[in-house]
Amino acid sequence: MTSDEYPERRREYTWSDPAPIADAAPSTSGMEFLQRMVDGEIPQAPVASTLSFALVEASVGTATILAQPHEFGYNAIGTVHGGVIATWADTAIGYAVQSHLPAGSSITTLDLQVRYLRPIRVETGPVTITATTDHAGRRTGTARATISDADGRLLATATSTCLVVPA
Repeated sequence: MTSDEYPERRREYTWSDPAPIADAAPSTSGMEFLQRMVDGEIPQAPVASTLSFALVEASVGTATILAQPHEFGYNAIGTVHGGVIATWADTAIGYAVQSHLPAGSSITTLDLQVRYLRPIRVETGPVTITATTDHAGRRTGTARATISDADGRLLATATSTCLVVPA
């Protein structure tokens, strides 16, 4: 329902074909894949365009994503929806664990716990999600993430366990 009181907004965006991204992943180590993404040789995943975030830094055991809150990610109470924040965290955590993997291996999330500490709004500005691996084993990997604003205020935290799918 729209009216002059509640005008509709529009959004249009583009994303990269996911096939080349998926094709590149098994041919390189996890770290090489992530570095190629940071360097722009491999496009960011399509979900990054949808939710306005990008992998900006990676090293073995860590990954950093920069996200921009937008109204289109809001819930009914005018803050970024918890599912959007969870996606940011899940992606960063997955990348941190992926950084340990040999060529041909992949991961999938087994569980994710997010703790929301402060509301995130457009006015919050850019948000940094930094993930660090706690354990990288043959079958599972665990990692944690912090979600912070530009002033370093902690907005949310997350932990996850990932299943390692061998080559």
